[in-house]
Amino acid sequence: MIEHIPVYIKWIFALTTLCTLFLFYKMLTHAHWEQIRNNATKITVALTSWLAMQALFSLQNIYSTSTNSLPPNIFLLGVLPTLLVILTLFLSKKGRQFIDSLPLQYYTFIHIVRIPVECVLWMLFVNQGVPEIMTFEGRNFDILAGLTAPLITYFGFVKRSISMRIILVWNLVCLALLLHIAITGFLSAPSPLQKLAFEQPNIAVLYFPFSWLVSFIVPVVFLGHLTAIRQLWNRK
Repeated sequence: MIEHIPVYIKWIFALTTLCTLFLFYKMLTHAHWEQIRNNATKITVALTSWLAMQALFSLQNIYSTSTNSLPPNIFLLGVLPTLLVILTLFLSKKGRQFIDSLPLQYYTFIHIVRIPVECVLWMLFVNQGVPEIMTFEGRNFDILAGLTAPLITYFGFVKRSISMRIILVWNLVCLALLLHIAITGFLSAPSPLQKLAFEQPNIAVLYFPFSWLVSFIVPVVFLGHLTAIRQLWNRK
């Protein structure tokens, strides 16, 4: 565990992660496919097990002691499995049925978790856990996605006063913001592939609970944008 980070920051991020899990569960309970609604609890239990596994890896320093490995363990054990799951969803028939049944109104609202995430990143920067370029004081503008998510949810799906085309553009722009900070974070983390922030590398994500950022929250948000883009494009 990273000792010099204040405990309250760890608690804020842990609660943010649990909030993301809860919102994802609520979305599943409103899915258009009955099978997903009936299995929402089982899916949530599986995700909870994944979080527990990532916590174990972090607490056992499997990520923080492998900074010279290629690929880094955080990518091999925390990121790659989630990418493979997302890829499988889009390549399989049942996976696409799962994706197309997810309610966009609820999934769009989930992006609100990016507000506390960005606040935590700023606090981590202040406490020398991540570089400035990963915060809204640097090159990270991802907080805009979180701030606008409730507005898109309300005016796009409740009031229906903005078009699906605008919602599609919003998802494309926010996906670009997400990819930008994800790549920045990867290139700032200590590894043979590090290209940025050598003075203050991105070390926080190698420790508990911040490893949940790349192994859970980012994949959930990433899948949300891909799901919305696919559904909105098909509607168009």
